[in-house]
Amino acid sequence: MVQILAEAQDLFPGGVNSPVRAFKSVGGDPIVFDKVKGAYCWDVDGNKYIDYIGSWGPAIVGAAHPEVLAALHAQLEKGTSFGAPSALENVLGRLVRDRVPSVEMMRFVNSGTEACLSVVRVMRAFTRREKILKFSGCYHGHADQFLVQAGSGVVTLGLADSPGVMPSTAAATLTAPYNDLEAVRAVFEANRDQIAGVILEPVVGNAGYIEPQPGFLQGLRELTHEHGALLCFDEVMTGFRIARGGAQDYYGITPDLTTLGKVIGGGLPVGAYGGRREILEMVAPSGPVYQAGTLSGNPLAMAAGIATLEILDRPGAYEHLQAVTSRLVQGLLQAAEETGHAACGGSINGMFGFFFAAGPVRNFEEAKRADAAKFGRFHRAMLERGVYLAPSQFEAGFTSLAHTEEDVDATIEAARESMRGL
Repeated sequence: MVQILAEAQDLFPGGVNSPVRAFKSVGGDPIVFDKVKGAYCWDVDGNKYIDYIGSWGPAIVGAAHPEVLAALHAQLEKGTSFGAPSALENVLGRLVRDRVPSVEMMRFVNSGTEACLSVVRVMRAFTRREKILKFSGCYHGHADQFLVQAGSGVVTLGLADSPGVMPSTAAATLTAPYNDLEAVRAVFEANRDQIAGVILEPVVGNAGYIEPQPGFLQGLRELTHEHGALLCFDEVMTGFRIARGGAQDYYGITPDLTTLGKVIGGGLPVGAYGGRREILEMVAPSGPVYQAGTLSGNPLAMAAGIATLEILDRPGAYEHLQAVTSRLVQGLLQAAEETGHAACGGSINGMFGFFFAAGPVRNFEEAKRADAAKFGRFHRAMLERGVYLAPSQFEAGFTSLAHTEEDVDATIEAARESMRGL
């Protein structure tokens, strides 16, 4: 593993092809994977871990599920890429619309980032407004308009978090604290008739796991209606994971637009954006908003996504996710209490998270007060005991249909031992 990591440092910025993989926030060297199967992963040195990342969410039925692999093998015989329409796109499209009725029409793309940057373009074109509102700590990919922070107040113009983002782009992105309806109302009042729409993770997974407070999502629905703006749920993480129809199904809120990814590709690169038909008909070739992609609707991703959604539709799937995940989180919190560490956390079906903080954690500012240094030590101790958690306190964790009670119990015991040594 050491040789692989050393060579990677010469080949890739920071030695990785996505920043969180570098373990900068938890310390130590990253794990170089060799294979994954079910609820487990193995590194190149042969060490086995219980995996609570699952490729950052797509492996909800378990990694390398035999039925998903069979679908991929069958498609491989027909070709890996068409760059042309295929019937598989229709099949997956119907499955998505059946589960998420607000998505009357959609466009498949290749990543969550691509879905989110595309949906913002459509929001602006449909409303003929320039500004968008996002929430501090919510991540929607690395497009320029999303790499923005609030500055000193929620009604001030944004400042780019990343060099290379033009000030004019940053200025068109407004931010507010998650779970703060009054702050959102103030932003709308200060930017009347200028905001095209609001985009958010309905359950935050990129500032750690943070649930919406009662009334928050409904309040956003009402405010966007009142101000003639669109509401977009970024369900790249929550889609088909916290409920059959995602967060909008779980909370009973209907957004105008939705972005999807991860689960609908069954582990292959995929994304989608969709929503009301009148909005999506703005997209070329039906309308003037241009967006294209050679690999969009790739038949391998479509085949894997179809198989994954069909497995999730079987009786007891979400009940299993809820049982193992709630057991895991309650066990982690109990282990923290027994060993004298302040901790808080929660879960919804197959998505979870916890902080080394007394809590509650309702937004990114409160999440940043958690003990990230302690989490780093905990992460390393868990690796040594064969448990692979997200290498950042500011990332949600994921379970799958392959995780068992025995896996969870082993994880809780590993956590208890690890916390004793912190």
